[in-house]
Amino acid sequence: MEERNVKHKATTVADIGTAVREKRREDDLTLADAAALCGVGYRFMSDLENGKATAQLGKVLRVLTALGLDVYIEARNWPNE
Repeated sequence: MEERNVKHKATTVADIGTAVREKRREDDLTLADAAALCGVGYRFMSDLENGKATAQLGKVLRVLTALGLDVYIEARNWPNE
């Protein structure tokens, strides 16, 4: 399998949800399988993929880690970006 290096700029929970959904589908996982793999409930996984704004950060990070997605925090150059 070819490894892809895809970056997503996330400014909303919906952006994170989209990245999670894309990775889950790329890995050929059902929503139920991904939830079990990540140690979260089906409902949480569904809510995250659908951009629910109140998703618990700790669980979000657990899902990202389990799916092999990394998070980076980077300072932005103001005011142009």
